[in-house]
Amino acid sequence: MPLLVGAVVFLGVSESAGWRVALLVPGVLMIVMAGLYWKFTQDCPQGNYDEMRAAGIDIDGGKKGGWQSFKAASANHRVWLLFVTYGACFGIEIFIHNIAALYYVDQFGLSLKSAGMAASSFGLLALFARALGGYLSDKMAQRGTLNSRVTLLFIMLIGEGIGLLWFAKADTVVFAVIAMLVFGLFTHMACGATYALVPFIDNKALGGVAGIIGAGGNVGAVAALFLMKGTGNIGQTLTILSGLVLLSAGCAIAVRLSSTGASPALGAPA
Repeated sequence: MPLLVGAVVFLGVSESAGWRVALLVPGVLMIVMAGLYWKFTQDCPQGNYDEMRAAGIDIDGGKKGGWQSFKAASANHRVWLLFVTYGACFGIEIFIHNIAALYYVDQFGLSLKSAGMAASSFGLLALFARALGGYLSDKMAQRGTLNSRVTLLFIMLIGEGIGLLWFAKADTVVFAVIAMLVFGLFTHMACGATYALVPFIDNKALGGVAGIIGAGGNVGAVAALFLMKGTGNIGQTLTILSGLVLLSAGCAIAVRLSSTGASPALGAPA
């Protein structure tokens, strides 16, 4: 996106209007991809649900329906613990996407284009770091126990919290970018490590579990934005958030899973 903004500005559009013009591109592409997704994909590897039900094929496998799945997930304390941890990783990720460029402009005097380039490096980590978190979680479980996944998430959140504090206290743009990449790596990996735990919470209410935990990311981002509005200072907000992330690591270690019924194919001990 920063490169696209640069191209738009080069064509004569003002810098402030360039972001708005550039945002039309992903907006149009999302609409195109929505159409392609609708036309060329199916609900599951076996086919589309409506067609399978019409053919008399059982697709539920004993799992609860939508509302029942949500109620069952809501009653599970581990779901809410991971709701908090996902708010502390994905919520922080969304928050940083929203404020990083502004922080570089206000704190270090970068131009909007340079700030956008610096901030975009945080997003680029998503190309591999989230998947890396899930991969490491699988490897930890294979070599240890199911709770090795929990331990990894705990470590990821501790690394995120320390890195976020470093980012908040960085006094030069070079150290700020380095700190952002370090804590960003832990943040993205924590997202993957959180969802690596999801299948083991309640496999009969997987939709409800995944939905509630995923919502934690949105809640975390909104809460962080309200915190910034309350403090009126991005640096102070980042410092407070670093402490909250470290506290959320306690929620991760409190999940503690039983290996009963776990599937070796998913990286859990037999």
